[in-house]
Amino acid sequence: MPSFDIVNKIDHQLLDNAINTARKEIATRYDLKDSKTEITLDKKTLHITIVTDNEMSLKSVIKVIIERMVKQNLDAKCLDFGKAEYASGNMVRKDISVKEGIEKDIAKKIVKDIKDSGLKVQASIMDETVRVTGKKIDDLQEVIALMRQKDYNIPLQFVNMKRD
Repeated sequence: MPSFDIVNKIDHQLLDNAINTARKEIATRYDLKDSKTEITLDKKTLHITIVTDNEMSLKSVIKVIIERMVKQNLDAKCLDFGKAEYASGNMVRKDISVKEGIEKDIAKKIVKDIKDSGLKVQASIMDETVRVTGKKIDDLQEVIALMRQKDYNIPLQFVNMKRD
């Protein structure tokens, strides 16, 4: 039976490229050139830390990071912004975590939406992915179209399309 998986994964190399490009842009931008801005990416935990002078430059840095991610074809919905806190001195620090995988409650909502659509497919939750199987490829493509119309506040990718 044909099947595919619905996942939320981010390409780690593209994220690293986006952060490095953002660092270079911040170093050359006129409004941020003299600020003491640092952006670090922990590749193991997928955690971005920004330390900068003030709230205004923090907003500019976040905007630059999002723009660079979009240019690398990464969806900014995967970013989970923490609260801004004051670091040593008058510096502002912000932690951003990158979300991967589909949480249980969102996966249940996806499965419910697929079942409510009336299409002749089965959807099942497997760890952090949702597997959709059906007898016809056309039904699976309709499920993909349905998922693209909905907003679950996470980026969704459709992978492992198998045609038996």
